[in-house]
Formats: sequence, structure tokens, C-alpha cells
Amino acid sequence: MALIRPRLTDVHGIDATQTELDFAIPFLGEDIPLYVDPFLLWKSPSLQDKSLHIALVNAFNHQNWLLQKGREAEAQQNLILASECDEVGLGVSATRKGSRLGVGAVQQVLDLFRRVPEYAKHGFTHFEEIQLYVDGIAKDRISDITCNFLKSFLIDYTIDQSEKVGIPRKRVRVPAVYEYNQQRFVEQEVELPVHPERGTPIILVPKRWLRFGPWISFEDYFTAYCPKDDVVNRQGSNERAQVLNYNRDNYGVVADYIKAKERDASDCKNDPLFKQIPIVSAKRKLAEIKKLSSGNDGKADKKYEEAVAELLASLLYPHLDFADTQVRSDGGSTIRDLVFYNNRSTDFLKEILEDYRSRQLVMELKNVREIERDHINQLNRYLTNEFGSFGVLVTRNELPRAMFKNSIELWSGQRRSIIALTDTDLEQMVEVFESKQRLPIEVLKKKYIEFRRACPS
Repeated sequence: MALIRPRLTDVHGIDATQTELDFAIPFLGEDIPLYVDPFLLWKSPSLQDKSLHIALVNAFNHQNWLLQKGREAEAQQNLILASECDEVGLGVSATRKGSRLGVGAVQQVLDLFRRVPEYAKHGFTHFEEIQLYVDGIAKDRISDITCNFLKSFLIDYTIDQSEKVGIPRKRVRVPAVYEYNQQRFVEQEVELPVHPERGTPIILVPKRWLRFGPWISFEDYFTAYCPKDDVVNRQGSNERAQVLNYNRDNYGVVADYIKAKERDASDCKNDPLFKQIPIVSAKRKLAEIKKLSSGNDGKADKKYEEAVAELLASLLYPHLDFADTQVRSDGGSTIRDLVFYNNRSTDFLKEILEDYRSRQLVMELKNVREIERDHINQLNRYLTNEFGSFGVLVTRNELPRAMFKNSIELWSGQRRSIIALTDTDLEQMVEVFESKQRLPIEVLKKKYIEFRRACPS
């Protein structure tokens, strides 16, 4: 069994949680569902980020200069190359692979320099405005264009962060690196982290640049700023196409929207890769769990699993980064697991890795009144390879005496630890989460210590 949703740091055995690192840890099999928002660079207090935004916009506006010099094919090729950046792994692709814009879409972008006099004369201040004029341009394209025009900086950033954290690097060829002196894209050979199976380069991105969607976007404009009464045909024709056409002939409306977004810039903040639920939400989630009956009547088992998953993912963060919720079958029974990355961020978690080889922690959710031998055996069969020999049953009540004895016998015979987290333990975790005097993960540690004390020496 391989790692569930493996990350770059996991395959290299790097002991660091996501909160400790300046960059977003890349997944190896899929994209990170976040995007670079160039507006965050524009509003940043960092002189470096502001300078990068100026360089980004100048590079984009250079395509207008190429048009004026009759070098339209070169401008087209530049924007095609800029439109996809697989190396950063941002977006929603399940394979870390995307596709570039076609000539038609790129031509519509370039035509803005001809059709809108203000862009022809002054260029863009926020190039993400192109979303308001061209269909098919959205947050993924804005993010990729930003990354490609800033790829030279991101390469240096990746090398620096790799040296700090200890990520191995190999010499690889990187396509579409924008060379500011030559004002064109070139291929460079540099030392970067690589995908362990594909050998393709991986580029790291600062967390402070990332949002779920850009501050300036078509959806936001259409919802809150677009003069719909003047634009949208109420008979039900294509609203988006009408708005895009209207914007091309009414630059002032777009300009007013951009000014409003700049005025509200203080509200634009990066989005975290994982956000804990508030304390009040944790208490409500616990109350919801405790009200549920054991068993599956009225889909109580599904409700229990969903509530526990959301609660534990928050309570155990940042010491355990949540990896995934997965469903598996064992002998005809459907089992839901929570999987966490073991970042070895505490002595307890280091011990779990050293003693049980658990690179990831698995928690099996059982909404039953009483744990039975089959439940323990199901989890025991699953504890192999990356999950090592440590597992957690999340259930309603303490193990019956006979089942606790069974878990002790597993440790004695196979050196496997299976412990239980109950409603009472969840309640204690929420209490310490609220008080902030201790850490919720200490409740998990306490249960493990109690288990080991009962084991023969």
C-alpha cells in the first residue's frame, strides 16, 4: 500500500508540518486546489512582492509593444507558453497536467490592446482584468500566467526553500522561463526537486500568494458590480457572452470595478491550505455527534462519520495534517477511514513512527454501541506498509473488557497498537481546544500511554 495523497515532503522523510513551511507542500498525484492571485502581490507590504508585480505586469504589457511592432505571432506564442504551468501543481487537475490556451483565445486577449484604447495607451495595471472580457479565462489561467512570467523568481525561491528544508534536487530542463533581459521565454537547465516517478521538475510557491479564487474575477464582478439591467437580456440568452461584449465597449464600468477592489484591498487575504473550524463550531459539532444514536438508523452512521471527520481534522491540526477521508470494504462491510500525515511534529508522533513505522496514521470510524472482535480484526488487517502497526478506532464507548484484552494480545503477539477514541475523549479534546491550556493531540497520547501501561513489559 502506498501513501495516501503523497506529498513531496513525505517521500523524502522531511519532518515539517504545513504550518511550519513558507511554501505550499505539493501533492505528487494531483494539484493543490488553490491559485496564485497577482492582486496579493500588488497589495503586499513586501517590497519584493510589489516589485514582482511590476515585473509581471510589464511582461504582460510587453505583448502590446510586440503588436505595435508587427510581431503579433511572437506575442501569441508568448501568451500560449504562459498559459499553463504544470511545475507548480496548482488547480484541480488529478494528474498535475494541464493544457495551454489555443490561438483563438490568445488572440481575443491580444485584441483587447486594439479594442480598448486605455489598454492600448497605458496597458494593464491588473492583467487579471482579462477575465472580464474573454471567455475561457478564469482563475487557473490567471494563476498559471502569473507563475510563468515569475518562474525565474520561483526557481530561485524553490532552490532556497529546498536547501532550508532538505528537499533533494536534480538537474532538469525547465520550459517557459521568462527572461526579462531578452523579454521572451527560454528553456533553462537548473537543479530543482523532481517528481520521484516522472522525473519532472517541481516548483514551490509561497503560501502568502495563494487564494481559492482571484480578488478580481468575473464571478465577483457579475454578482456585485455588473449593471445587469443594462446588459443582460431577461429572455434568457447567454448572460456571460453579453457581459463580456458589454465590457469591451464600456471600459469605464470595468475601471470603476477595479477601483472599488483596490479600495477594499485590506480585505484581500491569502487563503490557508487548511482552516480549523472555530471553537463554537467544534462545540456544536460535538453536540451533534453526542445526539446521534449508534448504528445506521436514519443514516446515523454517515452523519457520525462526517461530523467526526470534520471535528478531528480541526482538533489535531497542525500537529497532524489531514490527508484524506477514504472508504474501503472489508468482508462486505463498508468502512470509513481518516488518514493523517505523520509529520513527527511531537515526541509522541516520532515514537509512533519509530516504534510502529506509521508514516501515516489511520483512524477507523465505527458508530457502534460496542466494539466487537471483527472490528478490531478489520483495522488490524489494514495496518500494513505506510500505516505501520498503529491504528485508532473512533467509536462511541470504551472497549469492552474482552476487546481491550484482545488489543493487548495483539500487541503482545504482533507488536501492534490499536487504541480507541470515544465520545468522552472527543469531549475532552474539544474542552482543551477551547481552553488553549493544552493540545487536543495530548488526549490521543494519553490513550496510548494508558494502553501501553496495560501491555506486558
